[in-house]
Amino acid sequence: MLIKGVTDEDFVNYRVPSMFIATNECTFKCDHDAGEAVCQNSSLPKMKTYNVKIDDLVKRYLSNDITHAVVFGGLEPFDQYIDIYDFISVLRYQYECLDPVVIYTGYNKNEIDGKISFMASMPNIIVKFGRFIPGHEKHFDEVLGVNLASDNQYAEQIS
Repeated sequence: MLIKGVTDEDFVNYRVPSMFIATNECTFKCDHDAGEAVCQNSSLPKMKTYNVKIDDLVKRYLSNDITHAVVFGGLEPFDQYIDIYDFISVLRYQYECLDPVVIYTGYNKNEIDGKISFMASMPNIIVKFGRFIPGHEKHFDEVLGVNLASDNQYAEQIS
C-alpha cells in the first residue's frame, strides 16, 4: 500500500486516540472547485511515498494500547479505496478487530455511491464527506467528535 506517512497516536481527527494514515493519491478537487490552492495538505505530494505491507500497518496499529480507531486521510483515500478496503478486511477478518475506521474524503456522497456501498459491507466504518470551501464556517461534527473546516462537511456512520 502506498502511503505518505503514519501518525501512531493522533488526537485531532476523531473522538478517540487514533492511528492516522496519510494516503498517497488525490485529484485536488478542492483546489479545482475553489479556483485556487486551498488544500491544507498541499505539501503531502512532495513528501516521500512509502510502500508498506497492509499486514505490517495493521500489526503496528494493534500493538498500540493507546489507540482505538484508525483514520485515513491526508490526501484522498477514496482514490485508492481498494487499498483501504484491503486494510479493513485484514483488520476485521484476519485480526478480528472491530475498532472504528474513519475515512476522511473530499468527495460528496453522491460522487462515490458505489464505493460507499462497497465499503459499507464492512462493519463500523465512518466517512467524513465534503470538500473544504473557503469562507465557510467551521463546525463541530457530532459523529466524529471534532471540528470540521467548513460547514458543508459532515460525517456519517455507513456501517
